Amino acid sequence: MTGNGIFQLAFYLIVLLVLAKPLGAYMARVYEGRPIALTRALGWLERLIYRVSGVAPTAEMGWKTYALTMLVFNLAGVLAVYALQRLQACSR
Repeated sequence: MTGNGIFQLAFYLIVLLVLAKPLGAYMARVYEGRPIALTRALGWLERLIYRVSGVAPTAEMGWKTYALTMLVFNLAGVLAVYALQRLQACSR
């Protein structure tokens, strides 16, 4: 392994360790429903996205709805990747 590779791995590990505590605290505040600093700045955008997509932020999602949503989302991803791969051959 080269010196550059060792440096990149060490840098990644240091950044990961430094960000673990603040990111964990942020995620805990979000999951507990407590206000966060970004609520003032981006709250309007979140509410707009919820309204446009028809999502009720306080509603619970059952396991059947979650499973169906996950399957549809994954199918859309598979189709998007397939389309990208098919269209790449045309551009050569």
